[in-house]
Amino acid sequence: MAVSSESGTLFVVATPIGNLEDITLRALRVLKEADLIAAEDTRVTRKLLAHFDIHTPLTSYHQHTEARKVEWIVEQVAEGRRVALVSDAGTPGISDPGDELITACIEAGLDVVVIPGPSAVIATLVASGLPARRFAFEGFLPRAAGERRARLEALRAEERTLLFYEAPSRVLATLEAICQVLGDRRVAVAREMTKRFEEVVRGRASEVLEHFREHPPQGEFVLVVGGATPGEAPPPAEPAVSPEEDVAERVAAGMSERDAIRAVATERHLPRREVYAAWLQHKRGG
Repeated sequence: MAVSSESGTLFVVATPIGNLEDITLRALRVLKEADLIAAEDTRVTRKLLAHFDIHTPLTSYHQHTEARKVEWIVEQVAEGRRVALVSDAGTPGISDPGDELITACIEAGLDVVVIPGPSAVIATLVASGLPARRFAFEGFLPRAAGERRARLEALRAEERTLLFYEAPSRVLATLEAICQVLGDRRVAVAREMTKRFEEVVRGRASEVLEHFREHPPQGEFVLVVGGATPGEAPPPAEPAVSPEEDVAERVAAGMSERDAIRAVATERHLPRREVYAAWLQHKRGG
């Protein structure tokens, strides 16, 4: 693509992650002066613009955007327009498709200017109380249990503080995997940062896991996990027997099924329902 001598600029604009007062004066000016705003969800951004009485035209740009739309936005910048890129919340390009558009503009030789501002990752890291001098942001862990565990295994020796985004439906499974693979490290789990129901739960992974078992996760989450201690011994190897075999041995020793299932689930940091299901299948000879 030929770049005009009077090409415009792609402005990457950070927007509030909850509290609208967190938007910067510079961000407001850029959004007002832009020729076009490329938004992850135009409905969300329209509310933000209405609150600040901004009437700049909007176009959608999200994870399902076709390549042609990316090309079209790049063309708008190349033709001299000022395009502001925003996500639903926080800084575009962090675990959202904004990085594709940013890369496309850079490769086309166009100006890209970042308007810094709110970031759930940085806010949570600072609030966690865990070491913040060196850290690694991993985005979302894989959805599949085996892939999630494999990713954590690869991070076991990482000495930097680790940060993850997570969906509320997977917070428990992720905390269980952290306990099993990384051990009972110090963690902090933040939800709804800067919003009305903001909460940061700090403690050992097992303690935080129990908290969210008793208080079902709701909202948007960031998990912070302490890094490995230099020379730290790897977590204990998996028990030689399976959970259901462990239950069977305890029942044979005189423990009730209920108490045996509870004990195995607690010691192995597993959901009781998972141990119960495995035990039922074991009893049926499965």
